[in-house]
Amino acid sequence: MRLQLNFKSGKPVYLQIVDQVRAAVAAGSVRAGEPLPSIRPLAEELRVNRNTVAKAYTELESQGVIETAAGKGCFVRNIGTPLKKKACLTLLAEEVDQAVVQAHHLQVTRAEFLKLVEERLDSFEEQRHSKVGT
Repeated sequence: MRLQLNFKSGKPVYLQIVDQVRAAVAAGSVRAGEPLPSIRPLAEELRVNRNTVAKAYTELESQGVIETAAGKGCFVRNIGTPLKKKACLTLLAEEVDQAVVQAHHLQVTRAEFLKLVEERLDSFEEQRHSKVGT
């Protein structure tokens, strides 16, 4: 799992970490029982304060995404399939909301926005099919 922070986004860094870990868990790229990076090394890698990573891990634990084992670290909790699907849709809805707001600010009409989404989906499927065929 690789985290990327955007310090200019206006979104608190700890929430960026939370969202990216949740997305990785929901997508299955981080599986139940897998350890998360320790706080200190992750903070150094991301070049943020350790308290920022600790706050993100505390939030993830309160959301039921991870669990902490004293002296051993933080691990991804086993989240059942229905929750996983709901978590995926929730994360996607947040991203769509941001795109809708951006479209509004750019004065993109509903029809233009939906057409763009369809084009992007088609392009993604074409790329995926061409990679499967190779």
